[in-house]
Amino acid sequence: MPETLCKKCRREGEKLFLKGEKCSSPRCPFVRRSYGPGQHGASSMRRRSSEYGEQLREKQKVKRIYGIRERQFSNYFKKASKSKGITGEVLLSILEKRLDNAIFKLGFANSRNHARQTISHGHIQVNGKKVDISSYGLKTGDTMSFSSVFQKKDDLKKISERIKSYNSPAWLEIDKKKVEGKVVSDPKREDSDQTINENLIVEYYSR
Repeated sequence: MPETLCKKCRREGEKLFLKGEKCSSPRCPFVRRSYGPGQHGASSMRRRSSEYGEQLREKQKVKRIYGIRERQFSNYFKKASKSKGITGEVLLSILEKRLDNAIFKLGFANSRNHARQTISHGHIQVNGKKVDISSYGLKTGDTMSFSSVFQKKDDLKKISERIKSYNSPAWLEIDKKKVEGKVVSDPKREDSDQTINENLIVEYYSR
């Protein structure tokens, strides 16, 4: 049985904000049970990890935050290591420019998981063309909008209302009237708003 989103947070010992607004509310299960899942969860959280263990946990944590499988994450790292710049920061930039993450960061979805569902149902367009691949890599200048079918749904009205007071990260621009987004620059390190130590991931793959 797949691990639930809340159990993923408990396994990492911190909130990964995988369920959007619920994670910020008192109803968040992590508030009540911040220890690891399973029979020995509470005691396992107190164990001290080895250097390798810390590196592995950080990699697993980032995979869970962005909802990525092992092979795909490994390919992202290989791409980052061959690019100019600091490998860890390039890796985070690649992850940030995934379509599902951008839709979430624009406020068009409550969570990355919600964004993936919206994309897989064919409701998102990039530069006017339907894209149903959550891992689609965005480039500077790309625009994101909702399909004509989705625009007739009440969901768009809810999104339009939600983003009225929403501020997107600097690398994204929102047209709140049209409910459209645009990539205006590459994400910077500070745009990854999670407590990520990318250096541990670089160390893991450098073993």
